[in-house]
Amino acid sequence: MKQVVQNYKSGELAVLDVPAPGCKPGGVLVRSAYSLISTGTELMKVSEAGMSMLGKARSRPDQVAKVMQSVATNGVPATYRKVMGKLDSYTPLGYSLCGVVEQVGAGIDDVKAGDLVACAGNEHALHAEVNWVPKNLYVPVPDGLAPRHAAFGTVGSIALQGVRQGEPRLGEVALVIGLGLIGQLVVQLLTASGVRVVGVDPDPARCELAARLGAAACGDPASAAVESAVAELTGGLGVDQVYLAAGGGSNQPVELAARLSRDRGRVVDIGKCRLDLPWNAYYEKELDVRFSRSYGPGRYDPEYELEGRDYPIGYVRWTERRNLACFLDLLARGSVDVEPLVSHVADFDDAVETYRRLKDGELKAVAVLFRYPEQEGRTGEAVAPAVAVPAVNARRRPVRAANASVRLAFVGAGNYATSMLLPHLAQRDGVELSTVVTTTALSAANAQRKFGFAEATTDLDAVLGDESVDAVFVVTRHSSHADLTRRALLAGKAVFVEKPLALTEEELAGVLAAVEESGNDRLQVGFNRRFSPLLREARARFGTRTGPANLRYLVNAGRLDHNSWYLRQGTEGSRFAGEGGHFIDTASWLLGADPVSVYAVASPGNEDLQVVLRYPDGSTATISYVTSGPAGFPKETLDLVADGKALRLDDFVRAFVYDRKRWVSSRLPKARDKGQNAELAAFVKAVRTGGPMPVPLASLIATTTATLAVRTGLAAGAPVTLERAR
Repeated sequence: MKQVVQNYKSGELAVLDVPAPGCKPGGVLVRSAYSLISTGTELMKVSEAGMSMLGKARSRPDQVAKVMQSVATNGVPATYRKVMGKLDSYTPLGYSLCGVVEQVGAGIDDVKAGDLVACAGNEHALHAEVNWVPKNLYVPVPDGLAPRHAAFGTVGSIALQGVRQGEPRLGEVALVIGLGLIGQLVVQLLTASGVRVVGVDPDPARCELAARLGAAACGDPASAAVESAVAELTGGLGVDQVYLAAGGGSNQPVELAARLSRDRGRVVDIGKCRLDLPWNAYYEKELDVRFSRSYGPGRYDPEYELEGRDYPIGYVRWTERRNLACFLDLLARGSVDVEPLVSHVADFDDAVETYRRLKDGELKAVAVLFRYPEQEGRTGEAVAPAVAVPAVNARRRPVRAANASVRLAFVGAGNYATSMLLPHLAQRDGVELSTVVTTTALSAANAQRKFGFAEATTDLDAVLGDESVDAVFVVTRHSSHADLTRRALLAGKAVFVEKPLALTEEELAGVLAAVEESGNDRLQVGFNRRFSPLLREARARFGTRTGPANLRYLVNAGRLDHNSWYLRQGTEGSRFAGEGGHFIDTASWLLGADPVSVYAVASPGNEDLQVVLRYPDGSTATISYVTSGPAGFPKETLDLVADGKALRLDDFVRAFVYDRKRWVSSRLPKARDKGQNAELAAFVKAVRTGGPMPVPLASLIATTTATLAVRTGLAAGAPVTLERAR
């Protein structure tokens, strides 16, 4: 197997072929999927290895003291040979990973081969293809948690133990000094605990990231902004807790902690920074200085870590293993989000180059992951992840056409419904706005007054049971779409649901089960762009094609406000999961087919995505979904090239087709028509006449599955095959 090693004498880094460990009793053999580089601890070790012998001595005075003691005991020659022998040896790197159990040792009954586990320990969770991990240093990964996220388990436990040492209480204010990997996790854990956080770091990008992840304010330690924020949040009294998550030789962090702490505040040292405590400042405030030892009780105890002897929970509530399990649970429930911290994912074979780029400052990163090769199948070829595209086998019931007017009910009356849908429907002949349903009475009353609904209510069941209602519009937050759609289908209604149809494969399966159970497949998802008059005209001008096409779709999504509900990924899914279906549907409609594979890569922070879709005829579509673009740049631009022809769409304002003659659309004077009005007209017509829905159900399923596969592909770091039932 391969393993990352370092020679501390020469500083050499290498990926060596070494023997695979055996599976001993009391532990499991784990094949790595992802391992995390600690950009603090590991880089410090890598940097020290590149120093001169004098530099090494200055950086590790504790080890120098041991050497001097050995000289006094054993003499200079023997000590020299001992020290040089130790320095001139390969040592491992790494201590946080996620992988698959390959073999279970005697005495282990909580996991089995094939289970996904998160592992800890600088002797057992190494940057290596295979590790043997004792029982108290691994925990099973909760269902649904991506392996790349579970690889954060150890560093998450370090942050969690530090927060426990600070004993945060609801309503308190904390200062986090150092917004590297540990500091960013501490910010999120404190925020989840009901603590308001002020972050401190000289790097503006890290301050901005911490603010997006929940910090009330962030700033440079030398700026007045930090002190102003603390004064405002605490009424001038000072913070309740300070967490030192910084490194380096400056004494500024402990001095800043004293200056901004309240009387008898708590100061917790998590990182490895200089600790020359200014005596007067700490004495006068009687500050409580605490140390946080790694990932919790049990650390450095060989009986706990190697022999598997647990501490009774009645005496030690949070051991390192229980901390590890707790952090993974917080990740699985969305209370902590590590995806924005991922700056780079590197192939394991590129480990040496990745360390070099980090050390030289070429790669600016908060967190870097190593991605390991997929396990080989019997043929010796890598096994790529695959996702099944569900098929629906429903005994379709007869369609009931509407009467002279189509009676519509709306579930939800938020901004999109009231600005993009209801204005078109309220003016349409043959449409009767029957009932609006919202969770709050006032929003329903406002929609009733503005658009002329016959009734306003908060009782969804009453609407679903009303036989006079022909169709239900689901325009609520993303997390409720699938369940509301399922219920409306079972009630026999035609359904128009805004994107997304579902946030998980399980939610999609629930909707399709309702279709099969009821025989009601009258479903439309709000993929409106294919109905845009400008885009439809451009496609007609482009004409049919005979060869494969290349499509590029740039989406300048822009940044969200820090309080946007789109950022609640734990409940509302990722931003791309919410709106990515728009762009996949548009590409598939233009190419006249559904995708057969999806490959996704993310930029640092995972906010900008590149999604590559492959189609049966060899066509490809690349969707660049970016949040870092300027506000003045068009939101959507699209290019389609095939058969010596090209189509260009500029933000639904102007379109071009380049062939033997160039066609240019007339410039629209004001509004961009993205197809909502035409889409609604097609849906209402289908309901009124009993004709087919505007978009086939199979296409809606394929688009939703492809959108969800983006998450699978990011986690696997490989293309995802979309397998269709035969």
